[in-house]
This record gives sequence, C-alpha cells and structure tokens, in this order.
Amino acid sequence: MLAEIMSRWESAEERVELLARILIIYGFVTLLIQAIMKAPYGRYASSGYGFGINAKLAWFIQESPSFFTPWILLFISKRSHVPFGNKILLLMFTSHYFQRSFIYPYLMKKSKDSPFFIVLSALGFCLFNGYLQGFYLVEEAVYHVTDLICLRFIFGLALFIAGISINIHSDHLLRRLRVPGDTGYRIPRGGAFDYVSAGNYFGEIVEWWGFALASGSLPAVAFALFTSCFLIPRGVQHHKFYLEKFEDYPRNRNAVIPYII
Repeated sequence: MLAEIMSRWESAEERVELLARILIIYGFVTLLIQAIMKAPYGRYASSGYGFGINAKLAWFIQESPSFFTPWILLFISKRSHVPFGNKILLLMFTSHYFQRSFIYPYLMKKSKDSPFFIVLSALGFCLFNGYLQGFYLVEEAVYHVTDLICLRFIFGLALFIAGISINIHSDHLLRRLRVPGDTGYRIPRGGAFDYVSAGNYFGEIVEWWGFALASGSLPAVAFALFTSCFLIPRGVQHHKFYLEKFEDYPRNRNAVIPYII
C-alpha cells in the first residue's frame, strides 16, 4: 500500500488527485464531527484544547500558509513557463488569504483567545490546502488566456468576487456591532444578514464555489466542498444560538443559504 502511494506521489497528476480525494474525505469527516459537537473556537471556545493564543496572532499564524505556500511553489518551480491563466487563478486563491492573514486580524476588535490545538489544526489544513491548490496551479494545470474569456471562467469569477465582497462586508457589519470594551453579542443586521444568520459564511461558500467553477478542477471543487461541509453546520449552530439568545430575533432568516438552509 505504501509503495503504491509513493508511486502515485511521483506523478504530478496523480499526486493532485490523491490529495484532492483526501480533502473531500476530510470534508465529510468534518461534517460528521460537527453533527456531534461544535468546533471549539470563537463563541464556542473551550479551555480543553490547549493554552490560548491572541486572536489576531492566531489568525495570522493559521491562515498565512495558504497565502505564502502557493507563491513559494511558484518561485521555486522548475517549470519553464507557468501560463498566465494559472497565475490569475493563483492570485484569486491567495487574495482571500492575504485578506484573512493581514487585513482581517488587523481590523479585529477584542476577541477571545484561540485554543492552541485549534490554531495548530487550522495551520495544518492551510498548509495542506495551500500546497494542493498551489501545486496544481503551478506544476500541473494549463490555463491559456482564451480560457479566461470562456463563460465558465467569467461566471465563476463573478461568483468569486460577489462571494468575497459579501464575506468582507459581513465581517465589517459584525465588527460594527460592538463598541470598545463590549464583549457581548448583538443581532447582526444589514447586507446578507437580512437573509441569513451567517452572512460571512454564506459569502465564503459562494466565493469558493465561484473559484471552483472558474478553475474547473478537482482540487478547487474539493476545497469548495470542504468549505461547505465545515461552514454550513457552524452557521446552523450560530442560527440556533441567536434564536435561543434573542427573543426578538428575526424568524424569517435562514441559517446559511438564503431561502434554503
């Protein structure tokens, strides 16, 4: 079995397929785990998962590998020419993680420390996924300029931009809910929050399915599927939290996907 895996690792195409399938399996495992328990960070943080790390620092540590790894792979690549379309998709992927690694933590207001093992888990995932997406786009895929003007890419790019915009705007609305020194929770309103309890998660799900459509690749689809498996259950948990905490919480809102979930 090990010899078979190592032989597949030597082929770029088979390496990508193997890692993408692992990511899909991990997504379904994550879905099952969250059916049993809440991911212990943020409002559900638990002291049983190691010492706390400052939230701003934790976000940089755990998210930045997905920004740096693809560009390092591009820098050290022995490929004679990485097509322009590949670089555009690489830029799309890493733009999210630039925002998550540098801008989002900087704008954060006071938040609960993140448990060490949760940060370590997120760090491992971002290393894995950053390598998978980066390796595919740097070493295997071929996207010509003509691929960037096909309807699939254009529609995928539009979804990606819409998703990242919703995600960033939702985060902005959540930050505005708290005044300095306030650590409580309030009902989010405006933007996507008029339709769902987890507007930021909805935006991120749309964003990565847009990326998957623009890319048309197994690694991108695997990541979009994992994102959905991870964020939809957590969004449902947030929705229940709001309903239990606020008697006047809007009952017409869905949890994550407008009019569906």
